Amino acid sequence: MGQLHKPAPLAFGDKVALIAPSGPLLHPERLDSAVEYLKSLGLEPVCDTSTLARYGYLAGRDHLRAHNINQAFADKDVKGIFCIRGGYGAARILDAIDYDNVRKNPKFFCGYSDITALHIAFNQQANLMTFHTPMVCEAGFCDADAYTLEYFNKCIFGKIDDIYIENPNGFTWEFLVEGNAEGVLCGGNLSVITSLMGTPYEIDTKGKVLFLEDIGEEPYRIDRMLTQLHLADKLKYVAGIIFGDFADCCAKDEKNSLTIQEIISNFELKIPIVYGISCGHCAPTLSLPLGAMVKLCFATKTLRICVQ
Repeated sequence: MGQLHKPAPLAFGDKVALIAPSGPLLHPERLDSAVEYLKSLGLEPVCDTSTLARYGYLAGRDHLRAHNINQAFADKDVKGIFCIRGGYGAARILDAIDYDNVRKNPKFFCGYSDITALHIAFNQQANLMTFHTPMVCEAGFCDADAYTLEYFNKCIFGKIDDIYIENPNGFTWEFLVEGNAEGVLCGGNLSVITSLMGTPYEIDTKGKVLFLEDIGEEPYRIDRMLTQLHLADKLKYVAGIIFGDFADCCAKDEKNSLTIQEIISNFELKIPIVYGISCGHCAPTLSLPLGAMVKLCFATKTLRICVQ
């Protein structure tokens, strides 16, 4: 399978929709900062009815959040869609999304964490390349570091083509298993990926390079989720695996635990595995195009994005 359909990059003056497909925006004042940042890039942000809605731990009821996604893709004036928060809730609306509408109206779509459910659905159900990026309403984004903004803006404006990824200064990544790999990039948040197993939206990893990240999970839970993917043959046929940041994934009792690197090594996978890419619930953080062709090269210790 080749890389997915790449949406048109955004341009000066483009209207972009801010949506909340998952949890509610806990700090509404951050919406103003997000709007100002996008305006500073020359974009015209518009907010839908879910951006400040709240229904318990959701940004409004399911039908509202699904409607806003469908409307954003159907609106010919909207050129890009920015998710403003993760949390929980995206999986609840997967069956209510019009994927034919998404397929016919490919647009720049970005977010991460719980938005992984939508990334997988759009990648697999609508053949749309999407972008794993930080969200403009999360804490600290208005003061984000240069590295984070550089890759975020490269994805927005289509400048991610044929580049080599570098970690920020002071951050290192390593090959846990040596080798070269090439394939379409897929993945996102490990917990969300695991939660979709056994559904029509479970991730297809065959022949692909799988990216994984997570937050707040103890090592035994990481082990449990990776074991589930392993038993479901999701790790058996991948071309390679990229492990991003696992923020706050430390054991309460480190003396009686395994490290995440040890957990990965115990699967004895015979594929190239990279650990420590600065991408996920961290700062600085990388932005990645899900559905693009990527290449891992052990000899040169490089990760290359090959969007065309």
